Amino acid sequence: MGQGGGAELKTALEHAFAADGPLAKAVGAFKLRPQQVEMAQAIHDAMARTGVLVAEAGTGTGKTFAYLVPALLAGGKVIVSTGTKTLQDQLFDRDLPAVRAALATGASAALLKGRANYVCLYRLRRAAEAGVPSPEEAKQLRRIERFAAVSATGDRADLADVPEDAPVWIHATSTRDNCLGQTCPDYGDCFVMRARRNALAADVVVINHHLFFADVVLRDEGISELLPACNTVVFDEAHQLPETARLFFGESVSSAQLVDLARDARAELRSAGGASPEVERLANRLDKAARDLRLVFGDATPRLAWKQALHIPGFSDALQVVQRELKTLRSPLEAQAERSEGLDSCARRAGAALATVVRMRETEPADEVRWVEVFAHAVRLHATPLSSAELFSRQMDDHPRAWIFTSATLAVGEDFGHFTRELGLPQAAARRWASPFDFARQALLYLPKGLPGDPNEAAYTDAVVDAALPVLEASGGRAFLLFTTLRALRRAEQRLREAQGRLRGALPYPLLVQGSGSRSELLARFRALGNAVLLGSQSFWEGVDVRGDALSLVVIDKLPFAPPDDPVLAARIEAIRARGGNPFTELQLPQAVLSLKQGAGRLIRDEADRGVLMLCDPRLASKAYGRQILRSLPPMKLTRDLAEVKAFFVHPQCGSG
Repeated sequence: MGQGGGAELKTALEHAFAADGPLAKAVGAFKLRPQQVEMAQAIHDAMARTGVLVAEAGTGTGKTFAYLVPALLAGGKVIVSTGTKTLQDQLFDRDLPAVRAALATGASAALLKGRANYVCLYRLRRAAEAGVPSPEEAKQLRRIERFAAVSATGDRADLADVPEDAPVWIHATSTRDNCLGQTCPDYGDCFVMRARRNALAADVVVINHHLFFADVVLRDEGISELLPACNTVVFDEAHQLPETARLFFGESVSSAQLVDLARDARAELRSAGGASPEVERLANRLDKAARDLRLVFGDATPRLAWKQALHIPGFSDALQVVQRELKTLRSPLEAQAERSEGLDSCARRAGAALATVVRMRETEPADEVRWVEVFAHAVRLHATPLSSAELFSRQMDDHPRAWIFTSATLAVGEDFGHFTRELGLPQAAARRWASPFDFARQALLYLPKGLPGDPNEAAYTDAVVDAALPVLEASGGRAFLLFTTLRALRRAEQRLREAQGRLRGALPYPLLVQGSGSRSELLARFRALGNAVLLGSQSFWEGVDVRGDALSLVVIDKLPFAPPDDPVLAARIEAIRARGGNPFTELQLPQAVLSLKQGAGRLIRDEADRGVLMLCDPRLASKAYGRQILRSLPPMKLTRDLAEVKAFFVHPQCGSG
């Protein structure tokens, strides 16, 4: 498909979005929204000039159609990247087919995920030969074998009989670390390569941000280009990009990765025609060294600065042992590499892990931060760039095409400076379209009085729950209580259960708590119950869409400032101070505003929705920056009067719900 002519395409755009146009006729819930048409035209203009557009679209603007319509009408090749696999599937399975059908376009589409989402035939066969740890995993492995024999895609999400988080998937999928690439004997039948061939042939390719950056890293290293060349890249949920970019532009090595390497080395030796006692012994020593590295940290905090880690007894020695064992294992693996592709891969993996560990032990450069992430059964060592701006903008300079960045949360008020600085987009055109919803009629913003002045006080969470109780009673449940920390969430749950017991039925609504089920399960129960109170932390602040009466109150405990002792944030704050900048206004405040906008955005999801946003942080009223934060939120009526909140729920004539 060629690129469409400018005037002709503009006419086609106007027709597509018209009140009597193809979208209105084919899509049942479609409504003509001026903001959506304007956004689509701005995206069309950016595509025509291969420019860069940063577009904030308030809830209800219809940003998905606003970028899909010009992309499909213009022709050429388009990559759409979403923040999560869930949104990726929703876009590919629901939104994209609806627009394609409405426009009667012949554009083809493909879904492309990271390699760990597809069954690896080579590793599946190796696992069947070597065996897996438990009878349950053996049963699941046989199901995966049957699935792989008949599936056209090999996408593990299509196999409902084996949970997506089942440990057996480690044996039946590959990673960037252990994939054999073109030397794999199953390369011709590889599900990953089949998905990539489909993507190469398609006009629209739907991916996710992690896959995009994985490909950027691979391309930088000269291995291969996973994503085909295209005319336009659209990043939806683009507010997630800076953090994802830092993750992928950095380096890391984990104890689990080394345990996997040791296990694969042993399995590959046996498969290649007989074990080598020497390599078996050295692989076992690496396995032990990796596990010992994790044991050093005990119950340490989940994220540690490198300097903190160095003060933990045994860390330096354990890391030195890991380096020694990697070096010792690499040599015999290299000597055996010609016996099989798998052994050759293990030798390369040992060399790459060794290089990373050696670099971690060298002096830390000024433009990166080293830190340690501690999990229940593993530890990961990170080297993260303080800024991804230069690295990301270099990718854009290398590829002349249109770049579209869109989300409901990119600007602080009217200022896009934080986002454009983070990604190195100083020359980008930036546009903002407010939500079409009537927030003055549909919503009320409540700032309760009487809370402790310092949100870090020990009694603060109890005070938040106590202030929320009369509002919950007025709303009849139907609420999200969102917390900035898991500790506050646990305390709030305890306080609410105490209140239920004390008041004996005065709070007759079910409590749903993050962690008691998957996010999708909890949301399904929340919608079905109709009067539930859901307590959530970070995973419920964004990407959650509950429309209608089931959700009429969102309570946020305090402003979501990132903890200043987080090792990456602390290093970035220090770097800004070192150059004479103000880390609070340049980094911490913008991050908190954008995160708060995400949480607040859970409340009004539809023109018929109605509800109260309760923000409990007293700094919104007492600090000068509080006014700046409030101006960044949708234009809701503000009150500090509980009676007005109760009246809002009692008198529905202010809006329908």
